[in-house]
Amino acid sequence: MDFLLKTPDRVAFTVFGIDIMWYGLLIGIGMVVAVVLSYRRAPKHGLNSERVLDVVLWSIPAGVIGARLYYVLFQWDYYKDHLKSILNIREGGLAIHGGILVGVGLGAILLWKVWKEDVLAYVDLCIPSIALAQAIGRWGNYFNQEAYGRETTLPWAMMVDGKFVHPTFLYESIWCLLLGCFLIWLADSGRQKFKGQILCLYLMLYSVERFFVEGLRTDSLMIGPLRQAQVISLVLFAAGAAGYVRWKGKSAEA
Repeated sequence: MDFLLKTPDRVAFTVFGIDIMWYGLLIGIGMVVAVVLSYRRAPKHGLNSERVLDVVLWSIPAGVIGARLYYVLFQWDYYKDHLKSILNIREGGLAIHGGILVGVGLGAILLWKVWKEDVLAYVDLCIPSIALAQAIGRWGNYFNQEAYGRETTLPWAMMVDGKFVHPTFLYESIWCLLLGCFLIWLADSGRQKFKGQILCLYLMLYSVERFFVEGLRTDSLMIGPLRQAQVISLVLFAAGAAGYVRWKGKSAEA
């Protein structure tokens, strides 16, 4: 059988003897796409584009740090003996749940406490862009040969260590692309019914996908005997559902 996803070269190009890895390059491209898209969409929703940039300047670095710390925390048995490796994100090891929790959380705090802005309006604006950034960034896992699933004979399998496995990065990339496009359509078409709806739908729909795709993976971070991403997905789904009911009810009362 001819498999579609061949073993890739992790290096995109070399500058002055320094290898530029696809992993970092794709994550960077995803971030740029998210920023530009949020910036351009802001006026359509009556929001300040410059405020989007203010949030980004704080949230992106915080999100990267959060994603790395989250990963390191659940791999501490390894990193406690390799402390220097904690800073080496070129090799992979960024957990999206940690990035979203820290990055979006800090952005929300700044909007609320410092700038006195409408937090939910800005979060609803930026969340679809985050989903699209995830769709792009997930391809970094392909080039790093990580975030893969168990063995399969499907024609879109990827080869890792001589075995054909589920390209779980691809499943998540496609889902996040569709999710981001759906949420943008919902918001920009005027079909959004209440503030917070976009955020809640993202939490629920992304969590559903992540829960099931995580079940295919063999390199998951663990919480005891459970896959931590599945546990976090259940928590985030519940939070999204609760928020949806609450904010929809408030909107109906207004």
